[in-house]
Order: sequence, then structure tokens, then C-alpha cells
Amino acid sequence: MGRHKLKKFAQNKERAYIIEEGKPLYDNIKGNWRKEVFKNDNPIVLELACGRGEYTTGLAQVYPDRNFIGVDIKGDRIWKGGNVVDEKGLTNAAFLRIHIQNLANYFEAGEVDEIWIVHPDPRPKDRDAKRRMTHPRFLNIYKELIKEGGLIRFKTDSKELFEYSVETLVQEKVQLEAVTFDLYESDLMDDHHGIVTRYEKQFTELGHKVHYLKFRF
Repeated sequence: MGRHKLKKFAQNKERAYIIEEGKPLYDNIKGNWRKEVFKNDNPIVLELACGRGEYTTGLAQVYPDRNFIGVDIKGDRIWKGGNVVDEKGLTNAAFLRIHIQNLANYFEAGEVDEIWIVHPDPRPKDRDAKRRMTHPRFLNIYKELIKEGGLIRFKTDSKELFEYSVETLVQEKVQLEAVTFDLYESDLMDDHHGIVTRYEKQFTELGHKVHYLKFRF
């Protein structure tokens, strides 16, 4: 491991709002996010596979009365989101460093109010279908953790993943609230408050359309 990455990981260890293995809260954070991390009773919003946490930190600035948690396994990416938290002095943004399939170990049923899934890995190979973040095995995890009627938002530039996701959600009989194959030309743009991820910028500059939907169980 390079020196730069080691330095980033050392900084992550010093940031109390980054919950990761080896820290005291890592093993007992389930059900205690509001009490132990945010010190309030505000709604909790997750950004799954958050990468640099553009939505975690961006939405935290738009909605100071909500708590935002970015979830990812990549510590160096979370470090970048942590820089924004420090720079902006955000008290309603945090990060959890885990694999998404382990979410139920860190949140109680109904503890989450809303979920964002923004430009996840499309996993195009059929053998990787179970790793797609809209596969039924992940949907079952979200359904357990999110409060009744809680909103889930999904955004991708992969048409194949989007079509798979719509088909899967229909089969699972969820309540689809909105679907668009071209977010930038739809009346749903305000949902995103102009927040653009690094990869979204790259792909849209290449001419890719951004697809977006939102649903409830």
C-alpha cells in the first residue's frame, strides 16, 4: 500500500464521523446513529456505494435538518468525502465503511428514512446479476431497513442496468413513483439539486443519458 493511501487511512481513523472497523462505534452503531453520531432526532438518509460522497455532502448542505450517511467499502474514496465535511463544517454528514450486503448489521429495521443509489457499478455480466444493487437480494435488505413508505432513488447512466432495474421492480411489485430515461431533459431535475458525481460528469460529456427513478415498498 502506498504512502499516500496510508496517510488517507490514518486521517479517516481520526475522523469521528467515519465509522469503520477498529473504532468503538463500529460494533454497536446499529440503532444508535441519531444518539451517538448526529446528536439529534432528524431523518436518516443513506447514499449507498457513495464513492466520494458527492450526494452525502451535497445534500447535507441543502438539507441541514436531515442526517446523511455515505456507505462504501473504499476508504480512499470516503476520505475525499471527509475532506468536504471538514471544509464545509458539516455536522449532519457521516460515512460507514462496509460492504453494502452487510447493511442490516449496522441499521435497525425502520431506522432509515430514505435511500439514494447513485451511479453504482452496472455489473453487466449475467453471472454478476446478484451483485447489482437493484437485485431482489438487495431490495430485501432495503425493505427491512427503511421506514414504511420511505423513498428510494436510483440514478445511473447504464441503460442496461436501468432496464433491468425497472423490470425487477415491476416484478417485485413495488410502487414506482417516477421513471425517466433522460433526467436532464425531464421535470425531475430538481430532485438532484444540481449535484453531479465525478463519473456522471465524465459519462455525460461522452453523450450518455442519465436515467432516474424513485420508488417505495
